[in-house]
Amino acid sequence: MRAIWKGAVSFGLVSVPVKLYSATESHDVSFRQVHAKDGGRIKYQRVCSIDGEEVAYADIAKGYETEDGEMVILSDDDMAELPSTSSREIAVEKFVPSNQIDPMLFEKSYYLEPEKSGAKPYALLRQALQDADRMAVVTVALRQRTSVAVLRVRDDVIVLQTMMWPDEIRRPDFSIETGEVKDAEVKMANMLVETLAGDFDAEEFEDDYAGAVEALVKAKVEGGEVKRTPTSTKSSGEVVDLLAALQRSVDAAKTARGETGAEAGEEAGEEEPAKKAPAKKTAAKKSTTKKTPAKKAPAKKAPAKKTAAKKSTTKKAAAKKAS
Repeated sequence: MRAIWKGAVSFGLVSVPVKLYSATESHDVSFRQVHAKDGGRIKYQRVCSIDGEEVAYADIAKGYETEDGEMVILSDDDMAELPSTSSREIAVEKFVPSNQIDPMLFEKSYYLEPEKSGAKPYALLRQALQDADRMAVVTVALRQRTSVAVLRVRDDVIVLQTMMWPDEIRRPDFSIETGEVKDAEVKMANMLVETLAGDFDAEEFEDDYAGAVEALVKAKVEGGEVKRTPTSTKSSGEVVDLLAALQRSVDAAKTARGETGAEAGEEAGEEEPAKKAPAKKTAAKKSTTKKTPAKKAPAKKAPAKKTAAKKSTTKKAAAKKAS
C-alpha cells in the first residue's frame, strides 16, 4: 500500500506521527459504453446547453445553482477566498461510547500506521480505546476540507473513518401503516430470528454478480464473439486484470482449436515468403563463390614473385658475408 497522507494524532499533550492508507477498494464490475456494431468506445463532448457549441477546458468554470434555478459563476479567485486548511493534525475532540454513533454517518475508512518515533504512544492510544470500548471523535483536514471522523481499533490497527455531516443524512418522507400485529405473529417472527441467529463472518459472502459477468464474458470470448478494434486503450483498476484474464482465455481457446480457421491460414501465409528469402541469398552466395577463384588467379603469382625476391636478397646477403 502507498501512504496518501502524513500527519499526527494529538490528544492532550500527546502527539502520534502517523501515515494514512486507504483501507478499502472497490471490486465492482466496470462496463464501457461502446458502439454495438463495431465495439468502438463512445466519446462525449463538452457542449454548452445554451448555444450548443463545444466548450474548451480553459473556458469551463464552477457554477452554483440556486434554488430558483439561477446560476452563480465562481472564479478561481472566489474559490481561493473560501475557508480551507492544510493542517496535518488529527485532533481528538472527545472519546464517546461506540454504540452512540449511527453507522449511517460512516463514509470512508483509512488505516493509520505509526512512524517509528510514534510506535509507543500509538500502542497506548490503541489500548486505551479497546479498554474503554470507546471511539475518538476527531477533526481532520483531508483534501483541504475539515472533516469529522472517528478513530477505532480493528485487528490491532487504528482505523480512521470519515463521517458525513448530520444534514447529509436524509430523513424518510413516507409513513408505514402496519395494521394490527398479533402476539402469535410476533412470537413466530422471534422464533425465525432465533433459527437464523449466528455470528457474522464476511468470508461467507461473495460477489456472485462479478463472477457471473466474468464467466459470461469468458464464454463469449471462447465462442469467438469478440469485436476487434483498431486500437486499444489502457484502463485502470480491475478492468485491467479482467482484460488480462480474458487474453489468457483467448490464447487457451486458440490452442484448443489447434489454430484452425482464417487466422491460422493467414499466419501460415506470412511464413511462406520468409522461407523463400533465405534460398535466394544462398544462391547468390554460391554464384559469388564460383567467380572468386578466377579473379584471384593473378593474385597467386604475387606471392611467388615476393618469395623469389626474398630468395635473391638472401643469396646476395650470403655472398657479401662470404667475401
